[in-house]
Amino acid sequence: MKEHENEVLDQDYIGFIQNVKRSTGINLAEYKETQMKRRLTTLRLKYGHQTFSSFYEGMMTDKSLMHEFLDRMTINVSEFWRNPNRWEVLRDNVLPELFGRGSTRLKLWSAACSTGEEPYTLAMILAEQNLFRSSTIVATDIDDGALAKAMQGMYLERSLKDVPKAVAAKYFTEEGSLYRFNEQLKKEVRFQKQNLLTDKFDTEFDLIICRNVMIYFTEEAKHKLYQKFADSLKPGGVLFVGSTEQIFNPGQYGLETAETFFYRKIRG
Repeated sequence: MKEHENEVLDQDYIGFIQNVKRSTGINLAEYKETQMKRRLTTLRLKYGHQTFSSFYEGMMTDKSLMHEFLDRMTINVSEFWRNPNRWEVLRDNVLPELFGRGSTRLKLWSAACSTGEEPYTLAMILAEQNLFRSSTIVATDIDDGALAKAMQGMYLERSLKDVPKAVAAKYFTEEGSLYRFNEQLKKEVRFQKQNLLTDKFDTEFDLIICRNVMIYFTEEAKHKLYQKFADSLKPGGVLFVGSTEQIFNPGQYGLETAETFFYRKIRG
């Protein structure tokens, strides 16, 4: 009896994956099943849906539930200057090298940018180095709700905990319990919706930042993504990944280790 129940539950989730892919283009099968299923089961039960089939129907009729599904699926946990020493390496070593190649303008991409902390951290670093006007920043995410928050640019104090005090004072304005990000820098970051797994990528990037996202994907999906990122970089361009996402054989993607968690595209 137990085996039959498990089979029914599995079919319920498989049907949910198929429905979500058909209606949104998001393929949950490319995310690690144990983590994703547990996370979505918690959300489903929170709203009283006994099956994934019922949960899917609820998502289709309730926009706020669909937004919460996307939010839960993409884990929008972010903060400015996350792992500060890595951003210092970017500032002190990687960016000078990229500009030192003779580029007059750098093309930069924050992939899976969540609620904007990552591309805005990049914008502040560039501004502090007087390089902001020599750069173009694109930021993408699959979640409309996250992108809306990013474009609004309002943050809780805890998101700023790693921002150097002088930098925070310069680029944030306190408004009640929230902090507003600098309007001038904000309007220069171009936000757009994108599904990393299915959409085509732009090319000729000098720097791609994609941190703390790969850990949710299957090995096959990761492999596909690393190759897509590598193909999108200029020769000599750099991919910056999260602290749990080290690439152990970068050469298979035409990359080489530049610094810990930074991979340079090998020049042809």
